[in-house]
Amino acid sequence: MSSFPTLTIAGQILSKASREHPADEVLRHELKNRGGISRAEAGPISHAVFAYYRWRGWLDASQAIEAQLQSALGLADRFKKQPQSFSDAELVARAVPAWVKEEMEVSAEWARALQAEPKLWLRARPGQGRALGRALGDCRAFGAGALADALEYLGRKDLFRTKEFHTGAFEVQDLSSQAVGLVCTPQPGQMWWDACAGEGGKALHLADLMQNQGLIWASDRAEWRLKILKRRAARARVFNYRSTLWDGAVRLPTRTRFDGVLVDAPCSGIGTWQRNPQSRWTTDQKDVRELGGVQLQLLVRAAEAVKPGGKLIYAVCTLAAAETLSVAAAFQEQCPEFKPTLMNNPLVPGSATSTQLWLRPQDFGGNGMFVAAWSTPKVHARTCDVQP
Repeated sequence: MSSFPTLTIAGQILSKASREHPADEVLRHELKNRGGISRAEAGPISHAVFAYYRWRGWLDASQAIEAQLQSALGLADRFKKQPQSFSDAELVARAVPAWVKEEMEVSAEWARALQAEPKLWLRARPGQGRALGRALGDCRAFGAGALADALEYLGRKDLFRTKEFHTGAFEVQDLSSQAVGLVCTPQPGQMWWDACAGEGGKALHLADLMQNQGLIWASDRAEWRLKILKRRAARARVFNYRSTLWDGAVRLPTRTRFDGVLVDAPCSGIGTWQRNPQSRWTTDQKDVRELGGVQLQLLVRAAEAVKPGGKLIYAVCTLAAAETLSVAAAFQEQCPEFKPTLMNNPLVPGSATSTQLWLRPQDFGGNGMFVAAWSTPKVHARTCDVQP
């Protein structure tokens, strides 16, 4: 396919993308409905669409969309070959909207990470990272021990068509998301609740870490996400879970008390802006402030399900203070019986312990995430002020 039709199709996709219609969904829909576009031809179209959003801060909006796409592709190529030709000040000023600086530090290191192409991370089944890497080829393990099962995929195969995917040998899961599962340290035979499970990536990781023993409750407010979890669990042969709808209401989905509760709360997604550059321009400051309140409410309500001696893990793929430090501080004030718990950074063996963990794209090549942990005494009285 020549560059002209590539840019034409990419421009048509951009004209249909919006906050309500994410570019990746529009892209999939358009490519599916257009006959005669091969996978090799679809790749450049996808690259052009996401280059546009990644380099939008540099583009002249008065130009025709195809000219803007051409400029974006040129900037992407220049950054790949000569990253230092972009100054730190330029990247900080243009990579994200101005309002972001009011919510968090916008460092040059973070801005450079946002402009780089994201890495593709796989999670092998426990102890199978080396074998999976040999089978797929073009894989690089992140580390040793449990981290040997976190693989960066460098090849060009359609992984979803591989035998290894269909037999449940791996999941596509971001490195920072894998770190959250390792922070939880669930044990075989325990009871865990993934309160905001989404499509189930972390729930499936917990199940693997528990060796398919014990029980996991997975809840979400969207039934369609839980249906995807069901398909993923069947493929991975994970059976020690139950799924149920929960929209964050005071009434919990079960009376069970858990050894651990994970609240991977809905957030602005600032930590995913390397992988999802469109969100930089569709998320606003109001979203950040409002979501902080939603996260606190979810955290306080889910905390009611932690049994005496259990732990509560709060994780969000954002770096904004209003959704991280402010939420953790407000929760501590509202639920003083929960004590901050020390944890290691699982991506840095032997690292110092902390009650809060920051995972940044520039440090590890995964999404940006914030994690906080609390535990309860083995005997305690509930003091959380749960609002209706």
